[in-house]
Amino acid sequence: MRRLLALGMLAAACAVLPARALDIEGVKIDEKITLAKGLPELALNGAGVRHKFAFVSIYVGSLYLAQKKSDSEAIFADPGPKRVSMNILTSEVTAQDLISSLNNALAVNLSPHELALIEKRIRDLNNMMSSIKTLGRGGAVQLDYLPDVGTRITVNGEEKITIPGADFFNALLHIWIGNKPVDGRLRDAMLGKSR
Repeated sequence: MRRLLALGMLAAACAVLPARALDIEGVKIDEKITLAKGLPELALNGAGVRHKFAFVSIYVGSLYLAQKKSDSEAIFADPGPKRVSMNILTSEVTAQDLISSLNNALAVNLSPHELALIEKRIRDLNNMMSSIKTLGRGGAVQLDYLPDVGTRITVNGEEKITIPGADFFNALLHIWIGNKPVDGRLRDAMLGKSR
């Protein structure tokens, strides 16, 4: 009887562990995640590597949605919870690197009017990132969209800031899956078009 009970408890414990879907350059990517109690479970939509100069691997980017989608416009229109995760691969990424990349990507993907609407919130994000200084290999940044709350940003497991507005998260999404993404191969991977 004790053995059956122990086996049952082990099976129950295994059931709550996240399933592993992919291993990309040594980074384990969960198949399913939950952002907060009461929100639906999210599934991995796709993941890939952000490259710089075609040969330097910067991070593994992954996108999670409640229902898988391969069309970026459908993802922008989806009001549900979402996550973009970045797992650092390079030895060091500075806050200035992150800020510069973010601001450049937003500038090429959004109109001046769209940028003006989120300007203060971009400054809030830049200020938070400045406080990080550097991220090294194994570091992780999660951008979680929580409906009716905003974009929760977590760095190395520590919640840093929550920025209001679905429009802000959608603006950030353009960095990876917009018309002019930071990396076309990463966009295709995050949209589940390549693995």
